[in-house]
Amino acid sequence: MRVLIASILMIGTAAFCNQVVAADLRIGIIGCDTSHAVAFTETLNNPAAAGHVSGGKVVAAYKGGSPDVPSSWSRVEEYSKKLSESYGVKFYTTIEELCRNVDVVLLESVDGRPHLEQLKPVLKARKPVFIDKPVAGSLKDAVEIFRLLKEANVPAFSSSALRFAKDTQAVRGGSIGKVTYAETYGPCELEPHHPDLFWYGVHASESLFTVMGTGCEKVKRGTTADGKIEVVGTWLGGRTGIVREAGKFHGLARGDRGEAPIGSFDGYQPLLVEIMKFFKTGVAPVSPEATIEIFAFMEAADESKRLNGAEVSVADVLRKNSGR
Repeated sequence: MRVLIASILMIGTAAFCNQVVAADLRIGIIGCDTSHAVAFTETLNNPAAAGHVSGGKVVAAYKGGSPDVPSSWSRVEEYSKKLSESYGVKFYTTIEELCRNVDVVLLESVDGRPHLEQLKPVLKARKPVFIDKPVAGSLKDAVEIFRLLKEANVPAFSSSALRFAKDTQAVRGGSIGKVTYAETYGPCELEPHHPDLFWYGVHASESLFTVMGTGCEKVKRGTTADGKIEVVGTWLGGRTGIVREAGKFHGLARGDRGEAPIGSFDGYQPLLVEIMKFFKTGVAPVSPEATIEIFAFMEAADESKRLNGAEVSVADVLRKNSGR
């Protein structure tokens, strides 16, 4: 699997160029149709905010918004007004103009479908960028996004905030040894323009992959006893990872030295700490391979659904969506 994804991306070893090292970065937001736009700005811009993260301020934004996604168009004006009135954020009518007035970019559009096109001016401007979940509205677009980023040699990463929760990171760091089994739980609100797990199930999926790592080979989707989504993945070596729909985020991992809780949500501050480290160094805390495999796992779950619960090869799904 790793070889397949690496061949798709043509991963090289050259360090990212044009790293941003300014003491106080000018941050631009693309997409004001998500609560993240306001929450991130509060944490970054307000020194008195709980969990304040220093190193940069949001100074510019592009509204964005998707007219066919109610949770996008119904919120974009409200959040834009908040950014302008409470934090003095300046709005630009084009992404190109925004990029000329910032050092780094947060691509926050709640709809993953426009991310590919919204990213292109950022690449042309060579601005380091964090791409919020979902990285794209399809696996094909996700693969293309990372291909273009590699081609342009622009630093970037994408992640759910749940990756950086303390319990999940402790297990990832080896607190229970090698993880042989994990299950994560979380809300799975659906959006008709995205594969089912892309919209909100991405959070529990990210927690699962944080502790299991890459190497998922097969995926089978079914339902729990009470009719909720259940996706079972089989990893190299026979390890098992499961995502289940539930009302809150939690989970459990078992390793060769015991078991421990995983999958909690500790707020946005841990993610923003990682984002600011990334903006200062150009070193991404999550690899393209890891993110692509998470989305291949979720796409394979949709394919399994279409096949009435049949087991689906993750490698086959990747080939189908990468033109290889």
